[in-house]
Formats: sequence, C-alpha cells, structure tokens
Amino acid sequence: MSAPSSHDTDLGLQARAEMAVRGVAIDPDPAPAGRVTDLGSSIPLRRPGGAGPSADGHVLVDGLKTTVPIVADSPFRLRGGRLVRNDPGGGITDMGVAVETVDRPAFYDLRTADGVSYEQIARLHGNDVLASTVVQTCVRYGEADRCRFCAIEQSLRTGATTAVKTPEQLAEVAEAAVRLDGVRQMVLTTGTSNGRDRGARHLVRCVRVIKAAVPGLPVQVQCEPPAPDDLAVLTELHEAGADAIGIHVESLDDEVRRRWMPGKATVPLAQYRLAWDEAVRVFGPNTVSTYLIVGLGEDPDELVAGAAGLIAGGVYPFVVPYRPIPGTLAFDDGVPGPDPALLADVTARVAAELRGSGMRGSDQAAGCAACGACSALSAAGG
Repeated sequence: MSAPSSHDTDLGLQARAEMAVRGVAIDPDPAPAGRVTDLGSSIPLRRPGGAGPSADGHVLVDGLKTTVPIVADSPFRLRGGRLVRNDPGGGITDMGVAVETVDRPAFYDLRTADGVSYEQIARLHGNDVLASTVVQTCVRYGEADRCRFCAIEQSLRTGATTAVKTPEQLAEVAEAAVRLDGVRQMVLTTGTSNGRDRGARHLVRCVRVIKAAVPGLPVQVQCEPPAPDDLAVLTELHEAGADAIGIHVESLDDEVRRRWMPGKATVPLAQYRLAWDEAVRVFGPNTVSTYLIVGLGEDPDELVAGAAGLIAGGVYPFVVPYRPIPGTLAFDDGVPGPDPALLADVTARVAAELRGSGMRGSDQAAGCAACGACSALSAAGG
C-alpha cells in the first residue's frame, strides 16, 4: 500500500472533494481481496435524505466533520480508520487522511410523552450538531416549482420525520441531545410557507422556546428571504435568540436558477440581496450564510466572483457539490455530480477569498458553515 508523504491542506481538500462526489463503499470488516461486503452497516450515523443537497453518512475526516455519500461502485473504501482507493490494477492507495465514524446518538432512543421518536424531530449531523426541518412541507414542492435537488417531502412520505415540529418538542430534544450526546449547536430550517415571512415566524417561536430550555446552545435558522415589506422578521429572529441565519440562494445565475429552482427563481436576486444586507445589519458580518452549489451548470469563474461579492458584504458562501439524491427530480433524470477537480478548484478559490477577508466558518457560533460537514471549505482553510 502506497501512502502520500504529506497531509497538507491541498491533499485534504482533494480527498474531501473526491469523497463528496464519488462517495465511499464501506467494508465494515476486513474483506477478502476483490470482495465488497455490506456497504452501510459500518457508518452508524446516516441521513437518508431531506431538504438540502445532502444524503450521506457522517464521519470525521482528519478530525473535520464530513458527510459522504454511500456509493456501491465507488473506488474509495474505509479501511482501518483510513480512506483508501482501489486502483484499476488491483492495488490499494492510502489517500492520506484518517476517517472516524460517528456513533448513533443516545437521544435517538427516546420518545416524547405522546410517542414521537426524538429521531423524527431532530437529527445529529457530524458529531455535535443537532438539526431539524421544523416544517417538512414546501409550497414549492409541486413538480413545476420544485428545486430539482431537493427531497424535503420524501423523508416525510417514508415516515422518517413529522410534518411540523412544535417548539416544545424541539426544546425537549435539544435538552436531551446536549445532556446525553454533547451537542454544541443547533440548526433549524423550514420548508417555505405561503406567508410573507416565508415561515420565519414559526422559527421565531421555536428559537424562543429552545433558548429558554437550553440557554447556552447556539442556534442557526434558515429560511427564504422574507418579503421586502416583512424584513422586520429578521430582527424578531435575532431577538428570539438566533445566533446566525442562512438565506440560501444556491446559484447566482438566473438561467441556472430558472432551470434548477423554478419556484425559488421567481424571487428576484435583488430580494435576496435586500435580505442578506438586512441580516448582516441585524446579526453582524460572518453570521449570515448562503449555499452555492457546484455542478448546476454555473460558470465556475462567475461562481467564484459571485462568492467574492457575497464575502465583501459579510455573507459566507457555503460551497457544496450537487449530489444526486434518490427521490429528487435531478436523480430521476440521471444528472451526475460535478467533476471532483472542479469542486476542489472552486472550493480552494472561494476559501482563499474567505481567508483574505478574515472569514472562517469555524468562527460562526452555529450553522452549516460552523459545522462544515457538507463542504470541503474547512479543509481549505475557509
């Protein structure tokens, strides 16, 4: 087995980009040469699908939270706590990174007084992040409007979650997750509602009750931009105790938005910019974030330039790859993930912009950027 001689940032970024796109096939125990055993049982913590561009197992790569797709024909394996690649000639190459799995959390075994599993209310992401989609339905989920990478209602249909989480349920689970499993932050997202607040006021109620139950737990909220005449709800979220906010655009290219997110594309980019500016004013720089997805067809140079503009305005661009998720429109059409080299290049360039502006995801109190698991930015110093 050959091993790279360094564990530098470039190597970690390349490995994470490869894993993010090509996934990993898991051998839970040492397997005979050429034989792949059961693929899922050795990653105890998995998320089968949901609202965002992620459906993966959760591991730690060189200590960094990472979500990785489980893909049967991936050339990558986990062996003895290392990421290795099966080479075409039959050899095995150590990719130069250590990989640890994350245990199934204890709070998953609990139920509310009315019999709802805690796991249906909120899930562990990485090794210390609690996450919940507080409303698991979206007004944009009709086929003509749906984001092509999104499976927000798929997990509801399979019974993996419930349609609406109450503030009291979320607070109960949060308290248990902190006490039993050492959770350090919480992320609350929501499907979009018909209201002008886009669902933000339910988030206000949830944050207020969670913070009363677990005062020291940092919380990020995520929602679409409120209507321009209802931006005051951003102040309400902050006053309720939210520490950070994600307002996710996914692409800054209008043609890409119309093709991939026809419903969300009806919200002009100018409205996103109004919301980002107000959120930065209310929450502060590097407490506001947005997803940018690599692999939707946006010109990479324009994506990086757009990310630089966001950074200049105090907004953290959380760069992630498009991942084909069963139950999504893009998966049904056979759309593949991006070239890992493209993902690594864009990620490295955006990370350089972040470093130049003194912004790091790890400096945020809570949220996707603070967790970092779905992106390779943390491996590149962003």
